[in-house]
Amino acid sequence: MISTTTNAIEGHPVREYLGIVTGEVIVGANLFRDLFASITDIVGGRSGKYEDVLARARKQAIAEMEGEAVRLGGNAVIGVDLDYEVLGQNGSMLMVSASGTAVVV
Repeated sequence: MISTTTNAIEGHPVREYLGIVTGEVIVGANLFRDLFASITDIVGGRSGKYEDVLARARKQAIAEMEGEAVRLGGNAVIGVDLDYEVLGQNGSMLMVSASGTAVVV
């Protein structure tokens, strides 16, 4: 499965457009992860725990989007867009969404 943010795949002309496909993942923030992130924010540096959670959520959202493309009969997704949103009363949840156009190349 080829997934790209571009509207075309060089050397692979689009033969059929199948429609918009999406994948969404919502993850909750763990109390201990929040504690480590707070400490990191105070002393500076990157929050590796949050980065791991973001990377895993992004991969899951893309996989979900690609799975929907396969169910439609596609073998690629073009025009992929990734969005990140904070949800919940205290920003305790993170949503990662991936969307694009399923195509046959």
